[in-house]
Amino acid sequence: MGISLVLKIAGVGLIVSVACQILQKNGRDEQATFVAIAGVVIATLFLVKEISNLFSTLKSVFGL
Repeated sequence: MGISLVLKIAGVGLIVSVACQILQKNGRDEQATFVAIAGVVIATLFLVKEISNLFSTLKSVFGL
């Protein structure tokens, strides 16, 4: 895991938070909620490969 993954997730978080603030100021709370959920999904997709590597490492360490 490198610093690039952390920066990608931070970038997504920053963009999502700005978009949510703009939507909430304009009275579009429902769309702001959808943007926040989409941001969580995108960040999770970035982490899927790392979680897979973690499980593979745990499997090899414990011999499962």
